[in-house]
Amino acid sequence: HDDLLTLELQLQGEADTYAEELDELTRELRAELLELDVLAVEPASSGPPPPGTRAADIIAIGGLLVTLARSNETLKNVVGLVQTWLRAQPTRTVELQIAGDSLKLSGVSSADQARLIELFVQRHAVTQPGA
Repeated sequence: HDDLLTLELQLQGEADTYAEELDELTRELRAELLELDVLAVEPASSGPPPPGTRAADIIAIGGLLVTLARSNETLKNVVGLVQTWLRAQPTRTVELQIAGDSLKLSGVSSADQARLIELFVQRHAVTQPGA
């Protein structure tokens, strides 16, 4: 589908962040993302499990895959929500990735970050006719 985008989100915490805490934060962020006009928000898997691990272990903690329409507005809304959510989590960063192009967001909002977001959105979203 050319009209769909898959945005990969990866939450990153401080080194002392426990897996459970990161998992909890990921669920919280997922719930908020589902309120937006997105098609799906799924936990990201980290690929095939290493030998000897249970299948349940392969979900990448802190990873989410968001499927959305390829529109400026929707992508901006998703990025904006992540930014707002990060303000309450100042020690976290979230890496956004679309087709190998990544953008790191932190809770600190700056003019630089706003410009990077603008460029990221422009690269991946096409303006809908009549939008």
